[in-house]
Amino acid sequence: MTDPHAPFTLDAFDLDAFVAATLAEDLGAIGDITSQAVIPADARFSGVMDSREAIVVAGLPIAEAFFRALDPDVRIERLAADGDRIGAGSDVLRLAGRARAMLTAERSALNLVQHLSGVATLTRTYVDAIAGTGATLLDTRKTIPGLRRLEKYATRMGGATNHRMGLWDAAMIKDNHVAVAGGIHAAVSRAVAAGIAQIIVEVDSIDQIDPALQAGATHLLLDNMDVATLRTAVARVDGRVPTEASGGVRLDTIRAIAETGVRYVSVGRLTQSAPAADLGLDFTPTS
Repeated sequence: MTDPHAPFTLDAFDLDAFVAATLAEDLGAIGDITSQAVIPADARFSGVMDSREAIVVAGLPIAEAFFRALDPDVRIERLAADGDRIGAGSDVLRLAGRARAMLTAERSALNLVQHLSGVATLTRTYVDAIAGTGATLLDTRKTIPGLRRLEKYATRMGGATNHRMGLWDAAMIKDNHVAVAGGIHAAVSRAVAAGIAQIIVEVDSIDQIDPALQAGATHLLLDNMDVATLRTAVARVDGRVPTEASGGVRLDTIRAIAETGVRYVSVGRLTQSAPAADLGLDFTPTS
């Protein structure tokens, strides 16, 4: 879990710019015409955000930023911390401030917490499924454009390890690269010659392992292999480089995959297919 009182920071992520852009998308050039027409300018609200199901929380500091952007004097009490596992009916955020501002920020704040908590919750189910195997769960680049930093933050809150933040932090040689380069040995050799330190190579058969390692691969991604083939592949690698099982991993198969001896298992659906968590935000007028 994270410290509920610590300032929220995320490497290479500008929270203020993200909040401003998100609110601008919602407000357009005119603003929240419903609240402006219906809610008196001096009206005040108090509200509670709560979870209607058991979840792992993620995104509360971001939700707070939306409310503070529109009402700098809003009073906010965080009742849970990102990374907490909470039960259905648990309150996570209590706030009080200007009614118009709170209604305007509500959807953006709630959407982010629902989405990120959904990612964290799904991630935790996969982490729990491989507990005790020695394998580590990795996320992937299968993220919504513009939300990668936040979604990968959510997988960390669920207990996964971030892997490849982009195309810049490691080479990933896949079948299309191999086809154009003229073979695995040629593709890996070119990456080595380019001075790339971390070279991940996707292999889908046992006979590709030795050429990849001989050429200088530093990490092997064992793609869409069944459990028996994974065991054979792990034995062939024999600890020379880290091994990662990937492709078609499901909750009902991940433990057997992890028990083959791979160091990592990567799952794209953590960010690609996580359902939104069921949270709500109810307001009441205050004097």
